[in-house]
Amino acid sequence: DMSNYKPAGKLTGKVALITGGDSGIGRAVALAYAMEGADVAILYQTNAEDAAVVGKAVEAQGRKFLAIQADVRSATECREAVRRTHAELGGFNILVNNAAYQKGYEHFETIPEENIHRTFDTNIKGYIFMAQAAIPFLKEGDAIINTGSIAGLVGNKHQVDYAATKGAIHTFTKSLAAYLAEKKIRVNAVLPGPIWTPLIPGTMLKEDLAKFGDETMLGRPGQPEELAPAYVYFASQDGSYSTGSLLEVTGGMPKG
Repeated sequence: DMSNYKPAGKLTGKVALITGGDSGIGRAVALAYAMEGADVAILYQTNAEDAAVVGKAVEAQGRKFLAIQADVRSATECREAVRRTHAELGGFNILVNNAAYQKGYEHFETIPEENIHRTFDTNIKGYIFMAQAAIPFLKEGDAIINTGSIAGLVGNKHQVDYAATKGAIHTFTKSLAAYLAEKKIRVNAVLPGPIWTPLIPGTMLKEDLAKFGDETMLGRPGQPEELAPAYVYFASQDGSYSTGSLLEVTGGMPKG
C-alpha cells in the first residue's frame, strides 16, 4: 500500500528494470518508481498472476509496463531481459537487482549442496549477470541499486549461505561503484532489516518467525513500502553524490 507516498516526479522520463519485481520489496519499488514518473519492467520467475497485478498498478499511474519471465541464474536470459526492456520501453536508466532465494536451516551441516548453489547462483551471480547486461545501455546519471541485507553485516545462524551472499552483494556494490565511477554511473545498495514480505513465512524457521522484527529498536518488522523511498533516492538526482553506499533500513537493528 503506497497510498501515503508523496511523489514529486523524480524519475520522469526514466526506464527502470527490477528483478524480483512481482512481490514484496520489488513490487513496492516498481509502484514507487511509477508514481515518480518512470516506465517499469519487472523480471519474475514463475508467478505471472502477481506480475500482472503489479502491471495494473503501474499502468494505473499512467506509465508503461513490461513483465518478463526470466531466471537471473542464466546470463543469456539476463541479457535478453535488458535488451527487451530497452527495445520495448524505449530506454534503460535504472537497474534494481532484487531477486532472491533464501531458506532457513536449523543445522548448517545439513544444507543440501543444490540449495547452496541455488542461493549463490540467484543472489550474487544473478546480480553480476544483470549488471553485465545493463552496463552497455547505461550512461552518465544512471544507476544500479542492489538489495543487500542486514544479514550481510551481522550474519544469520539459520541462513548462513544466504547471509554470505548478502555480504558478497555489499562488496560487489562497492567494487562495481569504483569500476563505473568514471562513467558517472552510480551503484548503491539498500540493506533491509526484517521486512514482512511473501518470502518470509515460507523461508524461516517457526521459532524465528514468531519473533520476527522483535530484535529491532522499533520493535516490529518493516513493510516493503517503508523501503521503497530509499530506492527512489538512489535512482534519482537526490542521490547524485551517493555511490558505493550501503543504506541500512532496518528499524534500528541490531539494537545495543
